[in-house]
Amino acid sequence: MSTTEQTFIAVKPDGVQRGLVGKIISRFEDRGFKLAAIKLITPGKAHLEKHYADLKDKPFFPGLVEYMNSGPICAMVWEGLDAVKTGRVLLGATNPLASAPGTIRGDFSLAVGRNVCHGSDSVESAKKEIALWFQEGEVVSWESAQAKWIYE
Repeated sequence: MSTTEQTFIAVKPDGVQRGLVGKIISRFEDRGFKLAAIKLITPGKAHLEKHYADLKDKPFFPGLVEYMNSGPICAMVWEGLDAVKTGRVLLGATNPLASAPGTIRGDFSLAVGRNVCHGSDSVESAKKEIALWFQEGEVVSWESAQAKWIYE
């Protein structure tokens, strides 16, 4: 069953440094998703360790946190029908070399460690990530004038 939901999408430091934020926003807007929150942030090591807590026992964890703390991140909340699942389809596979052309990673990246974006992998993760990255009042609830042209 399809439902309207929110997902957390972040353009990682490599994507910000390469000037891809606008192109990535366009992909989500073109698909019909509604932007509910956005900010450019350098969150700090403690915040990133909390975000990636499920990976803390992996050997790449310290390098991941260091890399994610190396520059600004564009944090966003997108809303729409099956936003989590469809958002991950728009991003492509975690390994860009396995990503189809036309996906964000398939078009803009080559290496797992520089795969341009993060996207929530479940509705539960999205809720946790949105709460971690955005304070109360930063996620805006609004009605898009385009909604009737996107949804039945």
